[in-house]
Amino acid sequence: MSRVVLDIPNETLLALRTTPESVGPRVLLAAAMKLYEMGDLSSGAAAALAGIPRAVFLSKLADFGIDAFRLTGSDFAQETRLA
Repeated sequence: MSRVVLDIPNETLLALRTTPESVGPRVLLAAAMKLYEMGDLSSGAAAALAGIPRAVFLSKLADFGIDAFRLTGSDFAQETRLA
């Protein structure tokens, strides 16, 4: 596993109302959510980055305003034909 060190301004910690010890998991989850939303990571890979089970990751998507299912117009048309 690789390790990345981030410098986070004290003002950011104050704005987030968090501590240096608890900001790491929050930043990892936010990064994982965004990378999933952009299509750079699968839900499983994003969950692994966030350090949480995939089912928990999927359940938190709505908290970030991210759709769990990414269907293109043609995907949606095919799914509705199959229903």
